Order: sequence, then structure tokens, then C-alpha cells
Amino acid sequence: MIYLGLAAIALVLVALVLSDGSDSVGGMLGPDQLASLAWTGTILILVVAGFWRQFTAQLGANLRALLAWALIGLALVIGYTERDRIQGVSSQVLGAVRPGTATTRADGAVTIVRRADGDFRVDAEINGRAQPFLFDTGASSVVLTAENAAALGLTPAASEFTARVSTANGITYAAPIQLDSLGVGTITERRVNAMVAKPGALTANLLGQTFLTRLSGYEVRGDRLILSPP
Repeated sequence: MIYLGLAAIALVLVALVLSDGSDSVGGMLGPDQLASLAWTGTILILVVAGFWRQFTAQLGANLRALLAWALIGLALVIGYTERDRIQGVSSQVLGAVRPGTATTRADGAVTIVRRADGDFRVDAEINGRAQPFLFDTGASSVVLTAENAAALGLTPAASEFTARVSTANGITYAAPIQLDSLGVGTITERRVNAMVAKPGALTANLLGQTFLTRLSGYEVRGDRLILSPP
């Protein structure tokens, strides 16, 4: 390799020596351009020759390293081109490992895996802050426990607990409020009417109809709850 490169540089130098002083050599490049090309080529050949000598000195190890880097590069290319599919699979795995975690499908629907106790416990966000909920189609409204509401800064006066709320566990009294936002996975609804239950009336937040009726649909399919975005 190095001898071929040196021969090519020698030809360039001969062309410079035999030039008649015109602005171009052979009607193509000027003498200055050819000289620059010869200098750059010399440096490049020396660098490549040095690397090639080191590479061939431990050919087996270097070929294995080159193959490893090629495989890493291929994995990165595949990971980038299939990133949406990989993200979907990882979300499904996370949902199965951590029931209650909302995972988003390719069609935009959000799925939640049933917990071992048989309930659908949904990890949601109220005004950007995480709150756990029980999925409850029997609840006429989204209902917060008094304790969770207080943690969010929502503390209705005692005189405001006047609304009767029907839940799967029966009737309780609650104070009407409005949430700036309520989100489950990628589904977020604004200005959601909700209730704060009287202290001690509930042990868990309820994801009820004032949120569910805003969706285009929801269904239980096996051990999965599927929420379809509006």
C-alpha cells in the first residue's frame, strides 16, 4: 500500500518538474494545487500506513474489535429505526411488572394491568402531581379522599360536604370541586369536575364517570383495562 502511494506522489512530482510553468499541468490542476495534493497525500499515506501496521500486528484481536464495533453500530441503527416498536414493547413489560402503570398503545389507547387483588388501580396525575385511583364505573364522579385532597392543597370547608355520591361501596357525602387537569398516561383532560369525600368516608381515590364519560370509550379485556382517548 505504501509503495503504491509513494509511486503516485512521485508521478505528481515528476509532472511538476516537467511542467512548462503554465497555470495548469496537463490542462487540469495548477502547480500549487498539485504540490498541495502531493503534500496532503504524503501525510495521509504515512498516517494510514502507521495505523495499518499496528492493525496487522495484532490482526485477530483487531478484527474481533472491529466486528464488535460493527455489531454495536448495527444495533444502534436497528434500535433507532425500530424505536417506536421497542418503546411499545418496553411499556407493555413495565405495565405487566408494575400493575397500575399506564402504557400507551400505537393507536393512542391507554392500558392498565389488573392487580393481584382483582382491582384496577390506576396511576394518574392531578394538576401534574401523581395520585393513585381505583377504577370505579359505579362512581358518578371522580372522588378524592380527604387526605389525598389535602395533600394537593384542596381542603373544602365542613359546610361544603353536601353532595350525595354513589360509589360501588354505597352512598357518601362529598364537596364539589374542579380539577385543573386529570391525566392517565397520555390522556389528559382539563377542568374535570370532581368531589372530595368526607374525612374517613373513603380509603382510596375513585376514577369515576366525570372523567370516564369524556373518553371515546373504555373496556375491560381480560386482565387489562383499556381507555380510549377522546
